Amino acid sequence: MKTYTYSEARQHLSSVLEKARTEGEVMIRRKDGQLFVLKPASRSGSPLDVPGIDLGITTEELIGIQREIRERGRETAS
Repeated sequence: MKTYTYSEARQHLSSVLEKARTEGEVMIRRKDGQLFVLKPASRSGSPLDVPGIDLGITTEELIGIQREIRERGRETAS
């Protein structure tokens, strides 16, 4: 694991981040001797990434259903 001084990490942040990405983690040492580990966060998918389902209806049918729902909403709002 590569260790950088705080100054080196600050001056070359992009390459330090790349090194952490490729090697898993890097260490950064401050003047007072404290050590910090920098590693990439685990990537989680978007909560909107959900598998689709086949409803067995066409796009036109789906649009028609949506129009009906909107019409009912307008009628009750009046």
